[in-house]
Amino acid sequence: MKEKAMIGKGNGRFIFGMTAPTMLILLIMTVYPVIFTIVYSFTDYNYLKGIHPFIALENYVKLFENVYFRQAVFNTVLFTVLAVVSEVFLGLLLALYVRSLKKRQKLLRVLILLPYLLPAVTVALIWRMMLSPNYGIANQLLQTIGLPVFNWFRDPNTAFGTILVIDIWQNTPFAFLLLYACLQGVPDSQYEAAAIDGAGYFQSFWHVTLPNITGGLALCAMLRTIDTFRLFEKVNILTGGGPANTTSTITQYMYTYGIKTLDFGFASACAIVMTVFVLILSAVYIKRAVQS
Repeated sequence: MKEKAMIGKGNGRFIFGMTAPTMLILLIMTVYPVIFTIVYSFTDYNYLKGIHPFIALENYVKLFENVYFRQAVFNTVLFTVLAVVSEVFLGLLLALYVRSLKKRQKLLRVLILLPYLLPAVTVALIWRMMLSPNYGIANQLLQTIGLPVFNWFRDPNTAFGTILVIDIWQNTPFAFLLLYACLQGVPDSQYEAAAIDGAGYFQSFWHVTLPNITGGLALCAMLRTIDTFRLFEKVNILTGGGPANTTSTITQYMYTYGIKTLDFGFASACAIVMTVFVLILSAVYIKRAVQS
């Protein structure tokens, strides 16, 4: 018994020794920044001033009174809803189509995933060139067929929709990959039983496929919501939040009015508010996924 106890203690020390560096890195890279952000959200911390007096909830009050922040919240929520619904829907359609193929599934999977493998900055730069009002291929095609050209990223009527389309193009493959994996787990026996009962394609989808992938749909929606809510690179590169704040998001607002002005206290308050929004949305998704 003593030998077993000694071996157990030795294993425990070994495990602790192996995991300690990782835990230390996580504490430094995750826990400390979170605590730092929370603390400084209650201060007037400006890097140029060099002091950070405690001001309680003043940053939060100033934040919610700011009309530009409210516009950024509206834009972020609207963008997230439209993007997530579109990406999950299109990803499911692609997954169903690829799964129905008997040949070239592997090739098609690779081709579909290519946009998602590109960095967001690269995607933004590529689309900026293609939609350039001067030499972009999109406007050249419109001119060829006699249609008017657009300044896609400077027109308030097109900027928001253009960034939305770009985001859907890049991130639909993620939804496809996750839902395609879920479809592989649906038992063929259930489809066979549905066919014996005389069920058609849509009836099989509604009564067999959909109930089996409900958890996957919820997970996909949650992951895409969290990621889309943090949208920054495309907006910052393509529009900078303009024109007239029509594409401003919470992260873009935080960067413009907090980070660029070195007002880290205000930026910290904005970051905390965004985190709370994401946590609430994630909690709703998780609760519904567990109930289903």
